[in-house]
Amino acid sequence: MRPPLSALAALAAVAALVTGCGAGDDWSVPHPRPTAVGALGAGFVDPARRPQPEATTTPRPGSWNGVHPPKDYRVVLLTSGHDRPTRTLVTAVKAWAGAEHVSLRTITASDPSALVPSVTKALDMRPDLVISAGNDLIDPLAMVTPNHLAQQFLVVGAELAEPTGNVTAVDWSGASFRGEGLGMSSTYDARTFTDRRCAAAVRAGVAAVLHDLTGIVLWLDQV
Repeated sequence: MRPPLSALAALAAVAALVTGCGAGDDWSVPHPRPTAVGALGAGFVDPARRPQPEATTTPRPGSWNGVHPPKDYRVVLLTSGHDRPTRTLVTAVKAWAGAEHVSLRTITASDPSALVPSVTKALDMRPDLVISAGNDLIDPLAMVTPNHLAQQFLVVGAELAEPTGNVTAVDWSGASFRGEGLGMSSTYDARTFTDRRCAAAVRAGVAAVLHDLTGIVLWLDQV
């Protein structure tokens, strides 16, 4: 029996666009748990009082610069939307991955019906980290992430209203979308998604995940 056309359309919209796979880039090969290369600088968090899940912390600017992912760190960039903030975030993730020699694959959900399937597809790839860019993905992530606590997620430029311990977010004034049920923040400002801030958000977020500071929100107003 053939699958319904709606299912076929959703799969196609999940943007059969899974890019970034090279010939020697086989994720089926056993992969050790990733560990950070380098240490967090002073002021990232108070070492005597590690932030609890759902807490918001403001790291000192640049305190994440000494942290790098290990070689062949496996990342899925999950994205949806063509607005300028999303494009800037996507560019920042790809630039970081290139500079750090990260094994990056991209899944683009180009249709509303493909949002949840795109998250599922990312999970099936079993990456070290899923990075989300685009407000349209917030509600699907809120649905899926609590059921997959072993998979780490990083949301940049937005956050989940009630994140589980496997969802870390990087946010700032002007970028605090938390889902359709809560509506767009009155302080939302697309102009705050600068190249510099988005690049810092990616690096700070990955540094937190690599040091097991997960389930929190990093606030980057000072960048």
